[in-house]
Amino acid sequence: MGKLAVRALRAVLVVVLAGTVFVQALMLWVLISGNDPEDGSLPLTPLRVITILGVGAAQVAMVCVWRLVAMVRRGTVFSHAAFRYVDAIIGAIVAAALVWFAVTALNAPGQRDDPGVTLIMGGVGLAILGVALIVLVLRMLLAQAVARDVEAAEMQAELDEVI
Repeated sequence: MGKLAVRALRAVLVVVLAGTVFVQALMLWVLISGNDPEDGSLPLTPLRVITILGVGAAQVAMVCVWRLVAMVRRGTVFSHAAFRYVDAIIGAIVAAALVWFAVTALNAPGQRDDPGVTLIMGGVGLAILGVALIVLVLRMLLAQAVARDVEAAEMQAELDEVI
């Protein structure tokens, strides 16, 4: 991975992480201060809490991506230490899907005249779970690569003994 790509990815992660923290802080302030302009059309307080949790899941994934990029730059990504970050990313994606399903459930009563919106939102939730499955497959590929790396190191050690 090139230095330019790493710097660009880190810049994007910093900007997005700072933006999400700002949004969470504003939503938390509105919830704590009692200045919620809820007029009864939508349950804004539960939606704000769910949004704070969903953004938190995205933040966990961003921090884990940051750590994995650091491991790539050091050449240590093909190790068992990478699994905890990949597992955390999978967990964050599943959490985001559950948060999305909660938003869908909160929105569903307002969509009685047009249930297609709820079906589409449910489909988006399934797509988010699909992303978690893709990352799980990538985790399996990482596991194979780590196993091959360990095997290659053992073979190199045996070859060094022979020589």
